Amino acid sequence: MKTPLWFPQSFFARTLWLVLVVVLFSKALTLVYLMANEDMIVDRQYSHGAALTLRAYWAADPEDRPRIAKAAGLKVEPREAVPPGEYHWPYSPIFESQMQDELGADTEVRYRIQSPPSLWIHAPSLGPDWIKVPMYPHPLRGQRIWSVLGWFFGIGFLSTAAAWIFVRQLNAPHKRLVEAARQFGRGRKVRLEVGDTPSEMGDLYRAFNQMAEDIEQAAQERELMLAGVSHDLRTPLTRLRLSLELMSQDAELTEDMVRDIEDMDQILGQFLAFVRDGRDEPVEIGDLGSLINEVAAPYNNTEPRVRLFLEPLPDFPLRRVSMKRLLVNLIENALNHGGANGVEVAAFVSGDSSAPYIVLSVLDRGAGIEPGELESIFNPFTRGDRARSTKGTGLGLAIVKRIAALHGGSVELRNRSGGGLEARVLLPVGLMLPRGAA
Repeated sequence: MKTPLWFPQSFFARTLWLVLVVVLFSKALTLVYLMANEDMIVDRQYSHGAALTLRAYWAADPEDRPRIAKAAGLKVEPREAVPPGEYHWPYSPIFESQMQDELGADTEVRYRIQSPPSLWIHAPSLGPDWIKVPMYPHPLRGQRIWSVLGWFFGIGFLSTAAAWIFVRQLNAPHKRLVEAARQFGRGRKVRLEVGDTPSEMGDLYRAFNQMAEDIEQAAQERELMLAGVSHDLRTPLTRLRLSLELMSQDAELTEDMVRDIEDMDQILGQFLAFVRDGRDEPVEIGDLGSLINEVAAPYNNTEPRVRLFLEPLPDFPLRRVSMKRLLVNLIENALNHGGANGVEVAAFVSGDSSAPYIVLSVLDRGAGIEPGELESIFNPFTRGDRARSTKGTGLGLAIVKRIAALHGGSVELRNRSGGGLEARVLLPVGLMLPRGAA
C-alpha cells in the first residue's frame, strides 16, 4: 500500500505526530470529562445551597424574610411573572432533580441561562410563592471559558515541545548511524560507540561495526593478495627487461618488448593504486597550488606541455601522495587523449562564503567523450573507446573518483565547446579531515 503524500514521510515526523495525537486526544477527553463532571459537582452544590437558603427563608418570621431575601438576593414573584424555563443539558436535569430531592417531589424549577442567569423555584411544601434565586457564572462558562481554552492550548504547546525534544532524542541514534554509513561509504574508518543507546539501536550499532570490520579485513586481504601478485610478477618482468637490453641483434624489436614490459608494470601499479587509494595515508594541511606546480613541472622540462592557471588557494587538508596521484592521472589522461595542443590546469575558489570549495580543472582539446558515457566512464575497467583511444587499464578515472571522495569532494567530466574534455574536481574547503583518518 502506497503512503499518501500528506502523510509524514520521515520516521522522526511519524513518531512526533503519533505522540502529539495521543497527547492531544487524551487532553481533549480529559477536558470534556472535567467540564461535564465539574458541572454536576458545582451545580449540585449550588442547588443544595439554594435549597438551604429557601428553607431558611420560609422558616424565618415574616418580618425577617425581607432581610434574608436582600442578603441572599432572593426575590418573590407571582406565577405570571415567571418566564418559561429553558432546557440546558446537564444543568436543567441537575437543578430539577436536586431541588425535588431537597424540597419535595412536587417542587417546580425553571432555569434560564440568559444574562443574568436565574433559577425560579416553587416548593409547595414550604410556601405558595415562586422564589427567584440568582445564578453566578460557572467557572467553565461565560467569560472564563477563554481562560480554560488558554490553559488547554498552552499545555498542548508545552506537550508538543516536550514531545519534539523526546522524539529528537529518540531519533538521534538513527541519525548517527546514517552519518556513519555515509562516512564509511567515502572510505573512512568509522566505529559507532554503543554506550547507553537503546538496546535495539545498540544491536544495530554492533552489527554495523562488525560489518565495517569484515569489509576492512576483506579489503586488507585483497590488497595483500594484489601486492603479492605484483611483487611476484615484477621480479620476472625486471629480469626479462634486463635480458632484452642485453640483446642487441634487433634493436627495434627489443624496444617494443621493453615498452610492453613497461606497460605491464604500469598496469600493475594502477591495480595497486586502485586498491590502496590512499585511505591509510595521513592527512596534512598543505598548499594545493604548490602541489600542482610540483606535479606539472616534469611535464614541462623539454617543452611547455601543461599550462597552469592558478589563483591563490587556501590551505587544504589533503593526503599528499593521493592528491599527486589524482593530478598525475588526470594530466596523463589529458595528454594521452588530447594533448597535441597541450593541456591546461586551472584552480580557483568558488561558492559562497558559507560553503566555499576549490575547483580543480584539467582541460584538453581532444575528441571528447560521448555524452552517454560521461557517467559510466568512472566505473573500473571502463574506457571511452568510441571517442578516445583504448590505451590504459580503465582504472585511472576510477582512482580519481575514489581519491576525490576520500577528500570529501566529487569529480565530473564535461565536453568542451569546440572540442575537448574538462575533468573538474570539486573539493570543499570547509571539510577538515582528522589527521590519519581513513
